[in-house]
Amino acid sequence: MVYSLASLASQLSAELSGDETLQINALATFEDAKAGDITFVSDKKLLSRLAECKASAIVLPTALKETYPGNALFMENPYVGYALLAKIFDITPNLEVSIADSASIHASAKIGSNVAIAENVVIGKNVVIGDNCQIFANTVIMQDVKLGSGCKIYPNVSIYHASEIGNDVIIHSNTTIGSDGFGNAPYQGKWVKIPQIGKVIIGNGSEVGSGTSIDRGALSDTIIGCGVKIDNQCQIAHNVVIGDNTAFAGAASVAGSTTIGKNCIIGGSVAMNGHISLADNVVITGNSMVVKSIKEAGVYSSGVPAQDNKTWRRNTAYTLKIEDLFKRVKQLEKQLQDKK
Repeated sequence: MVYSLASLASQLSAELSGDETLQINALATFEDAKAGDITFVSDKKLLSRLAECKASAIVLPTALKETYPGNALFMENPYVGYALLAKIFDITPNLEVSIADSASIHASAKIGSNVAIAENVVIGKNVVIGDNCQIFANTVIMQDVKLGSGCKIYPNVSIYHASEIGNDVIIHSNTTIGSDGFGNAPYQGKWVKIPQIGKVIIGNGSEVGSGTSIDRGALSDTIIGCGVKIDNQCQIAHNVVIGDNTAFAGAASVAGSTTIGKNCIIGGSVAMNGHISLADNVVITGNSMVVKSIKEAGVYSSGVPAQDNKTWRRNTAYTLKIEDLFKRVKQLEKQLQDKK
């Protein structure tokens, strides 16, 4: 598709400077952009390099509209402009509205209008699928699942029984929704499995990355709020509650019965203890271990940055001597106290 710069400005609600009729046919990075492309600058480091850019137009901060002489769309937040442009130029394929002959759909299932169901999809008893959904190949949706309108379920997703998924939810390949939480009781040297009789509820507009697992609740439900963004290969345990518009980066994991507030950002490979809570607007940086509740908004860290091996080995050796050092300091303090 080709768009005029004026058309893009209208769709982005941006202020245009330059040639309104300029034809734009692609979105590109700052470094790779060429004639006919549009790019964006949200990194301040790139502002000094604008003359190097070969794009036909750039999305720029509004503060530059009096000084930049080229074709531009000005926005307070150019990164949002990038997001909107990416939607306009999106090439992600959609399924044609049809039901594949190889799909297995229980007679009691209720399928909305304009639904696309691809090859080898299995839809169980009493499933409800809303209008305009796309169910890609080899997905399994077990009995009593409710799927809202406008959802996109990519190939090889498994949605266990009684899960409830809102409108406009995206679930990527190889993700499992509603599998059993890790519930076992020790008895006479063995483990007795505890059936997980809650469910998973996912709110409107949420997205779940590939290879992620969201466990069903043990008694009450696992609840994912509206607008939640969960990256690839994350683990959300049973009875976890995640507030609206919270985002998880890749490989983050949350143990059971933890509650996370709204508008939080959880960095990659973060691990959270069970039965704790996080306030709204908390940011946890990557590789951190969260072992107790966080009651105030802010940025929290516990990950150790990488060091060269020699430094790491030396510091580790020092760490192993901390207990001995502590005892020596306490002894010296006692000796000083005795001399007073």
